[in-house]
Amino acid sequence: MHLLACISHHGRGHLAQTAPVLNALQARLPRLCLTVRSALPREVLAGRIRATFKHDPRPADCGFVMHDALRLDVEASLEVHLAFHADWSARVAAEAAAQRQDGVDVVLSNVAYLPLAAARAAGLPAVALCSLNWLDIFRHYLGARPQAQAILADMRAAYASATAFLKPEPAMPMADLPNTRRIAPIAEPGQRRRVALDRRLGLREDARVVLLGMGGIGYRLSGLDWAGKGGIHWLVPDDWPSGPWVHRFNETGMPFTDLLASCDAVVTKPGYGTFVEAAAAGVPVVYLPRPDWPETPWLTQWLHRHARAAQIDETALQAGLAEETLERLWVQPAPSPVRCAGGEAAAGLLLELLD
Repeated sequence: MHLLACISHHGRGHLAQTAPVLNALQARLPRLCLTVRSALPREVLAGRIRATFKHDPRPADCGFVMHDALRLDVEASLEVHLAFHADWSARVAAEAAAQRQDGVDVVLSNVAYLPLAAARAAGLPAVALCSLNWLDIFRHYLGARPQAQAILADMRAAYASATAFLKPEPAMPMADLPNTRRIAPIAEPGQRRRVALDRRLGLREDARVVLLGMGGIGYRLSGLDWAGKGGIHWLVPDDWPSGPWVHRFNETGMPFTDLLASCDAVVTKPGYGTFVEAAAAGVPVVYLPRPDWPETPWLTQWLHRHARAAQIDETALQAGLAEETLERLWVQPAPSPVRCAGGEAAAGLLLELLD
């Protein structure tokens, strides 16, 4: 049985949601033939997907153009969508022909809509999986533009054509899609390996370690002169400068999920993967405001119910004032870790379709 899994490269949250599903499915169906279509590098995909897969590096969707992890480039995003939909019918037909030629049996998409439209044209079952959809995002930023209605119609028809649109909690409402199904949160929490982390970085046993990451989308603080305040060591992306109090992810020799589970807190933007994985690992979260991103209210409300969490202003973070916020979280009682059973539920539906 051949599953085509299409994973958006817009950040790493789409991979974080999809990989547990593919891992659970492969464990239940060892003979699975899996193709992963994503513009994410193969090594990034393989860091989370344990199942054997063939990698198709073409992007599964056109995505949105970002200034940085917090700010979307609205005009550039409109241009890429206009180009993507310029000959929509022909694009769908070509994708459908490719799916048939490749012997695909079922399509899973997180959360590109072109593969779903193509699956419908090819007569194949398809499942959408995500806490958001590009229909709602595009409508939020660009729905008032005169060119938007035709694009929105293409998007909605594609999403509505799926056998099911699985919404792992926390998810946006998606009220105008008729095929949504709520499922439990999806995550594969890492192992807490704090002793190994301290030893690798040469830290004292009582050191505080905080991970600072923005879900795989570029972001850079203006400076880290304040690093070391309060005795906090910071773990940062590999393209950031390092120092005595600042350590790049690759210096640790650990996968991201283990790093997150081994830290005392994480500082991030609102995003599904980091929020849910932190809540599942019992790690406090400090997050930047992102009021214009339509998914934010659903993510933050859920986070405050299930984890120690606080918002920090971007100016305060840039100035190195996160210590007080972190200290307030560290003295709070820790809630019970979140149970993440959504991956098994999604794998069960795919198994039914494949069989």
